[in-house]
Amino acid sequence: MDEFVDKLLGDMDAAVQTWTGNPFAHEGDREITLRFDFSATQSVMHKADPDNLVLGYTRTMMGFLMFQPKPERIAMIGLGGGSLAKYCLRHIPDVHFTAIEINPRVIALRDKFRIPPDGPKFKVICADGAVYVRNRSKLVDVLLIDGFNQDGQARQLCSAEFYAHCYAKLRKGGVLVVNMLNSDRKCATYITRIRERFDDQVIAIEAELFGNRIVFAYKGTDFPLLATRMREGVGDLGPMHTISLHVIAQAVIEQMEQHPLSIPA
Repeated sequence: MDEFVDKLLGDMDAAVQTWTGNPFAHEGDREITLRFDFSATQSVMHKADPDNLVLGYTRTMMGFLMFQPKPERIAMIGLGGGSLAKYCLRHIPDVHFTAIEINPRVIALRDKFRIPPDGPKFKVICADGAVYVRNRSKLVDVLLIDGFNQDGQARQLCSAEFYAHCYAKLRKGGVLVVNMLNSDRKCATYITRIRERFDDQVIAIEAELFGNRIVFAYKGTDFPLLATRMREGVGDLGPMHTISLHVIAQAVIEQMEQHPLSIPA
């Protein structure tokens, strides 16, 4: 009876949080999910393999390795369940990773999702990501944008001004990676804004399992040569990772080869 009561109280607590739009961790036998309500999943963690990238869009976002195979500094707007942070810390040697999360209630769930404590190479900052990218004291090699709330993509992370600040926050050779929802009617508008700021050095591919579109925007002068470099480098990356980088690389390279700027004049 006690077990039943505990489960009932847990379900009631989840329901209350659903009504108020607060993030909560929903725990099953094998996995834990981060949700704002029961209509959409923000993050998933397998209990037996907490560093595994369960959701297809997170695996596709790792396509940034095709552009920047050895990043020293990565920043991510939107902590969620920390899937990308945990994966990068485990599989990219010597990387420094900073996660910026605006919602303290999401950060409060970090232990549930086995997100490591802050240390010399990892930090979680409670702040508005749009404000964070305006600070250029420490430039980054990769900037991951995965900022969503209960209403969808956070609007302050979609403006032309925001993308301009993202460009300035990147080192030369850096890459901006944005997770977008195909169902968002303004998705094409956002991509156009990114193209304008990044001089059209942008490709967009469908994420694994669909539903999401991943945008890669490159800051550098060697964009025309990237497809060749990607083909040569993907084999070196493979042994270091537990996801199928060849599948992601194929999608990225196909888009690169079709891009007008990828053909040297």
